[in-house]
Amino acid sequence: MANNAVAATGYEESLKKASRMALVRTLLPVMGLIVIFILFNALTGGRMITNLPLTMSSMYSLMIACTGVFFIMTMGGLDFSQGSILGMAGIVICSVSQHAPMGIAILAGIATGAAIGAVNGYFYVFRKIKSFIVTICTMFLFRGFIKYLTSDSPVTGSASLALSYDTIPIKLGIMIVVVAIAYFFFRFTKFGTYLKAIGAGEKAAKFAGIRTDKMKFLIYVLAGAITGLAAFVSVAHTGSVTSSGGNQLETQILIALVLGGMPISGGAKVRFLNVVVGAALYTILQSGLQMLGITTQTMQMIQGVIFLVFVFIFADRQSLQVIK
Repeated sequence: MANNAVAATGYEESLKKASRMALVRTLLPVMGLIVIFILFNALTGGRMITNLPLTMSSMYSLMIACTGVFFIMTMGGLDFSQGSILGMAGIVICSVSQHAPMGIAILAGIATGAAIGAVNGYFYVFRKIKSFIVTICTMFLFRGFIKYLTSDSPVTGSASLALSYDTIPIKLGIMIVVVAIAYFFFRFTKFGTYLKAIGAGEKAAKFAGIRTDKMKFLIYVLAGAITGLAAFVSVAHTGSVTSSGGNQLETQILIALVLGGMPISGGAKVRFLNVVVGAALYTILQSGLQMLGITTQTMQMIQGVIFLVFVFIFADRQSLQVIK
């Protein structure tokens, strides 16, 4: 009896500890966002608030692209090709917009992103190559295409691209619609449950009747399509695509999601709040450091330290495994 009582007490303590850790995982990114915003606003003499519309303008495409990668990471994968997808889709949007209505150009950009996502999904799912290896290869492949297509001069869009579509209502509206739709399907349908199940244990998900291969392939296609839409928001702001178009986007997405509390291994502990908080936190951190006149090298060091701290906190060591 005494042993049973001790075991029960130990079990209750472990449950309480797990509950406290879950609360920390949820609240820390939100508290970090609030603290960093207040800190940078004080250090910059209130410029963080006055320049908030400008700060937000760099968050729209990041948050949209984060949404697709969030789905990939939920099922335990990675995607390092997002920057190249955005650059290629941006080139297609700019080129098509010169000869066709903007709606056609946007659809062409989305289709370009979906096609590259399908390439990633094919080699990852059907050729059984690890996701990070496949996406690193496609990152370099399409980065080469981007540099080739922009070697002589930037690829510019139609005159109406920046004049008519670089507005806060349009870009904010697109971001809200994408995030709202993604949240609905992730939170209130089997879609989110299936993704978490694959991330927690793919073999168990298969035995539960989930068509994991089909699901993984479609998620990579979906993520590419979402980034294709993010490319429109990006080129609407710049009006063109240069050889550096989309450069380092994949790193920004990964840092943003981890800052938002995203577990690297995906699974059941994933929350959609990771997307919103992470993208906002990364954007404010980046903008605040720039306002303070911090050099690029120092900014990278600061971001690296913060990234390591959040990985240390949010890595699920009990289920952590080699990335799929």
